[in-house]
Amino acid sequence: MDFVAQLLRTLGFIPAVVSGIEGLFSSKPGPDKKDAVMSFVQTALSMADAVANKDIVDQEKFKQGIGKLVDGAVDCLNASAWAKQKQP
Repeated sequence: MDFVAQLLRTLGFIPAVVSGIEGLFSSKPGPDKKDAVMSFVQTALSMADAVANKDIVDQEKFKQGIGKLVDGAVDCLNASAWAKQKQP
């Protein structure tokens, strides 16, 4: 599959992954939850294959970019009605 298409398809799932990880690891601190999301997204993107195929030429910068997307999804979800429903 074309890497750009795979990337775009996977990025669409980030809010759902964040929400799912929040449900599974609600008692864990934020950095632990982010690590879990990052691990899931990196696996979904098959980053090892993308690096080997030269689709990703700077793996660290790519991880930083995915991390920013995760942070943005968390910010959006926390600012939405989704977060307000979770409050007691």
